[in-house]
Amino acid sequence: MTDGLPPALIYLMIAALVFAEAALFFGFVLPGETAIVVGGILASQHKISLPLLLVISVVAAVTGDSVGYEIGRRLGPRLLTTRVMRRHEGKVSKTQDMIRRRGGLAVFIGRFTALLRALMPALVGMSKMPYPKFLLFNFIGGVVWVATFTLGGYFAGTAFEHVAKLAGQGLAIGVAVIAVVALVVWHFRKKKQEDAEETAARLEHEEEKAVQG
Repeated sequence: MTDGLPPALIYLMIAALVFAEAALFFGFVLPGETAIVVGGILASQHKISLPLLLVISVVAAVTGDSVGYEIGRRLGPRLLTTRVMRRHEGKVSKTQDMIRRRGGLAVFIGRFTALLRALMPALVGMSKMPYPKFLLFNFIGGVVWVATFTLGGYFAGTAFEHVAKLAGQGLAIGVAVIAVVALVVWHFRKKKQEDAEETAARLEHEEEKAVQG
């Protein structure tokens, strides 16, 4: 899929996806972790540099979240009237509660869930958390998140090459197919669980509004 693409373009594509996840709420469509996992696999094939990929991905993640924070800070409560926020009203309420209870730690925790990665920076900005505090937890979370998924992709790609050398290309492809199927099943189960949590949070939020009304 990436044959013939110059490394600079690959870096740019990965950085754009990671950046857009929180800065433009792109995480609702395609989690940035997919991009960095693929990047890790490409690095294992020596198509791109692993250290450079890690640096670029961390910078893109931290910068994207900072833009999301600034959007929330500038729009304030008006942010909640946008279509994206209304659609996830229950999860937004839960996320706001998490920010109130856990402060900067919520920024770190939110980095590891696709929906929260898209929501958290803007909601933190809206909460008026000081930017230096946000930046600290954002940076720590970004480094851990990028390292975890990029290295996961890298070692998966390396393992595939090792199996191919030991057992032959056919068996290696078979193992890879099984791994991909398992990953897809895990992804959809995770998505189903997040959707269920989203529905439960929305119903709970509606019940609270009804009681208050």
